[in-house]
Amino acid sequence: MRSEGVSTGASTDASGSESAAVARRRKTSSLVLLVKEMRPRQWSKNLILFAALIFSQNLLNADLALRSFLAFAIFCLLSGMVYTINDLLDLDADRMHSDKKSRPLASGDLSATSAILWVVFVLALSLTAAGFVGIRFLWISLGFMAFNLAYSLYLKNIVILDVVSISISFLIRAIAGVIALNTVGEHLTISPWLLVVTFFLSLFLGLCKRRHEFLSLEHASAHRSTLSAYSEELLNQLISMTATSTLIAYSIYTIWPDTVSRFGTDGLMYTIPIVVIGVTRYMFLVYRRNLGGDPSEILLTEKSLWVTVLAWFALVAVMVYGGSS
Repeated sequence: MRSEGVSTGASTDASGSESAAVARRRKTSSLVLLVKEMRPRQWSKNLILFAALIFSQNLLNADLALRSFLAFAIFCLLSGMVYTINDLLDLDADRMHSDKKSRPLASGDLSATSAILWVVFVLALSLTAAGFVGIRFLWISLGFMAFNLAYSLYLKNIVILDVVSISISFLIRAIAGVIALNTVGEHLTISPWLLVVTFFLSLFLGLCKRRHEFLSLEHASAHRSTLSAYSEELLNQLISMTATSTLIAYSIYTIWPDTVSRFGTDGLMYTIPIVVIGVTRYMFLVYRRNLGGDPSEILLTEKSLWVTVLAWFALVAVMVYGGSS
């Protein structure tokens, strides 16, 4: 009888340990799904927050660099919440999409209740952190969330404005990068021409994405209502227009008197050919390889674009940080 009691106790302990292990695995699995739903691969869009740090010649300033990294992290969390909220609103449409149906919420692997609780928690965390950066940064963080909620609920259903809204979201990010640095008593500014470049470049990428959706989705209008108002010819013309505008705006920025005066050199003009190569290479991928559906994915996986971006960054670093010496 004694041995039976010991055996039963051991069995109970083993069963309890196994249940605890299963519970831990489920917790880990849920956390992975929640993070996946935030689309970490899309966080590269928030790199625009570093523009103020780089072009104000403060890249080597440890205090300001730390603020930029914190601002970047906060906007990664905020944009992750925007994606999660958008997926909660678009569950039915995403389930009909060839790629989006595999997302945690659309696939059913992640419950809507868990996602909502996660949104509340991460929003509270990120906005609290934004408040520590500064009150103005908190306000623009709230503005970023409000604008993106307006996009998810209304603006994305209005043709043309659906793409322009994406560009405005990038402008908010760029301005937030400046505000994050100005909270420590600095009075940094960003060139209006650099903001124009940001607007047209993001508009170009957004239109390329719309073209890819228009041509590749079997039921395009069911996924995105505005796609029924577009045509391939219109999208091709708009892409050409915004690509040209991007190159012209960047060229003007490099030779603008304020730019030359700030950096003590007109050397940025030598980066123009690299930008031309980058934009035209992207157009090649869109028109000849039917890519463009996910700009972040292309930038992360296309080696030719990586080389172009790194070459541009290296030359900019030499001109911006070595031109005035």
